[in-house]
Amino acid sequence: MTRLALLPLIFALPLQAGEIWVTNEKDDTVSVIDTATLTVTKTYPTGERPRGITFSKDFKRVYICASDSDTVQVMDPDTGEILHDLPSGEDPEQFVLAPDDRHLFIANEDDAVTTVVDTQTRQVVAQINVGIEPEGMAISPDGKIAITTSETTNMAHWIDTSTHSLFANTLVDSRPRHAEFTADAAQLWVSSEIGGTLTVFRTADQSEIGKVRFEIPGVNQDLIQPVGFRFTPDGKTAFVALGPANHVAVVNAETLAVEDYILVGRRVWHLAFSPDFSQLFTTNGVSGDVTVIDVADRAAVTTIKVGRFPWGAAMRP
Repeated sequence: MTRLALLPLIFALPLQAGEIWVTNEKDDTVSVIDTATLTVTKTYPTGERPRGITFSKDFKRVYICASDSDTVQVMDPDTGEILHDLPSGEDPEQFVLAPDDRHLFIANEDDAVTTVVDTQTRQVVAQINVGIEPEGMAISPDGKIAITTSETTNMAHWIDTSTHSLFANTLVDSRPRHAEFTADAAQLWVSSEIGGTLTVFRTADQSEIGKVRFEIPGVNQDLIQPVGFRFTPDGKTAFVALGPANHVAVVNAETLAVEDYILVGRRVWHLAFSPDFSQLFTTNGVSGDVTVIDVADRAAVTTIKVGRFPWGAAMRP
């Protein structure tokens, strides 16, 4: 067969689509969205009140914070089978997997601790006392620093991962919910839900660089409550979920200026990019759906119905 004759067969092959996995708090399920067809292809049962979700580096395991079951569940993403549970401490809400692909750092909201779990031995390695109502978790790209944000203490707690001890505590605005390091690890960003801001810190000395503030015409300032956010691969832009404001903000990461607002569903919590970063998926808790944003156009293109109170989101290529 000639090369030209092969072309129709090549183009007829299905594209290798990615997936967005969404935890549904009220249904005790995860919804799996195909990024090519923008449809829910599978729904798997989980423990009670699933929230945080992340994948192993090879995407062969998915970790789920089953908050009201007081455990982190390990699922086979190909079958939806719960392989085993990990000891997590009480009320695990968010977590982060270290670059070693082995250690989970888990925020335990009810216990005011951060629990470190070895996913291979399935043992608790350490429990670190932090502030009241810890939620957000982040880890530096080199794995040397972990961050826990405490909602009631209004702090970001800086943890030395080699000693599992705190080496700094920095004040942020009211009710910090999410934290992320920039790709070069030079900065830490922390969202404050009730404060309505993002605070940016210099990693080297934990000093504050600046704040991002939001103002949406026609939306009451009290409703602008930043929670989850994601950086584009080039690090130049951050997309920020603004909770009951029902918008995602587009922030210039260099100037900290807000460049745009995108209307999405009701009570937007968290975000996940598609594998090629052309789409951004938002979990909208109150409306029970996911908004798909065209990243280049900065515009919502469609809505996908999932379970009740979608919360966390993670990408699988």
